[in-house]
Amino acid sequence: MSMVEKLPFLDLVTPHQQLEPELTAVFRKALDTAGFVGGPMVENFENEFAEFCGAKYCVGVANGTDAVRLALLAAGVQPGDIVLTVPHTFIATTEAISQAGARPDFVDIQEQTYAMDVTNLREYLERECYLDRETGKPYHRQYRAPVTAVVPVHIYGQCADMDPILELARRYNLIVVEDACQAHGAEYFSQKENRWKKAGSMGHAAAFSFYPGKNLGACGEAGAITTNSEEMARRMRMLRDHGQAKKYYHNVEGCNGRLDALQAGLLSVKLRHLAEWNRGRQEAAARYDQMLSSTNGVITPHYPCWSRPVHHLYVVRVADRDGLQKHLADAKIDTGIHYPIPLHLQKAYESFGFKKGDFPVTEKVAAEILSLPMFPHLQAAAQSRVVQKIQEFAAVGALR
Repeated sequence: MSMVEKLPFLDLVTPHQQLEPELTAVFRKALDTAGFVGGPMVENFENEFAEFCGAKYCVGVANGTDAVRLALLAAGVQPGDIVLTVPHTFIATTEAISQAGARPDFVDIQEQTYAMDVTNLREYLERECYLDRETGKPYHRQYRAPVTAVVPVHIYGQCADMDPILELARRYNLIVVEDACQAHGAEYFSQKENRWKKAGSMGHAAAFSFYPGKNLGACGEAGAITTNSEEMARRMRMLRDHGQAKKYYHNVEGCNGRLDALQAGLLSVKLRHLAEWNRGRQEAAARYDQMLSSTNGVITPHYPCWSRPVHHLYVVRVADRDGLQKHLADAKIDTGIHYPIPLHLQKAYESFGFKKGDFPVTEKVAAEILSLPMFPHLQAAAQSRVVQKIQEFAAVGALR
């Protein structure tokens, strides 16, 4: 019987063991002060994370889905509006759009980066829409509804190509909310501004998830929204707290979407280590790139010149994805698939009338992607084991 140790897809144990004294100190502080909701720990984390992202404001919320939803609501998205995003993302992106009262619609992705294809976005606005003379907003010809916002997804830890997206948004008077839930610390070089910019600092607002498996993960559910707009930050603070301008004075109907003080305190501890953890992921990704460079049939991640990714996931593409995943599982190597069924083909969206073939790049990619083990403390020896098994599978021609 093989005694080979199982290689996890993600190691959440090691960093928590290393930080245990600092993390338990946060818990003791919460017990000693009974500061469980709001207060200094939340405010401190909001200030720290805003600075980390290069944004003026940060509003802590309960999770990443709330972050997208409240950002859209605060930006002025109305019931019946159309909000554009990609079909290659987790369903939380479109759930948040629907829960804001809008209709999600899709733009296909760019095959190399898996992010929104700017050419497809431009063609959607030019071909599917007409400009309303009074508002200057695009209206969808078939749905007879305004297109008011776009949610580009920074997928797998790499930013979407934001300069042309923002230019189209300016031209068509669109709100831009970055879905940065997988991109804590990712950077984008803006040729327009001639400088590197962090994910979360480019759109009207940006949504972050701190689900435990993220680059910056809480010990439970948590999220945040960054923005450079003081007015949007004010609205989001009201919306997350039952619409209160002050206690028991409700200017709007909001929700219970607050960030727990305990989670905020834990995130502050972890934020101090995020740059180091991201470097660990970048080093691990570089090793994968080098080790897999001569493996026939494996497409490794593509990094445009404008991108400094933080490798939330390391995703390869192969022809026989399911066969490779089974081969690795038999060797006690955990992998993941992000995401196997495009959103437009999900049962939840059957009523929208999408069909197979509507978004061919997403559908092609979804059948080929496989996420390899990736975490900051991943060792070269473990990666060699992964690559050896991939090459073993490739040697019999299974990846062609």
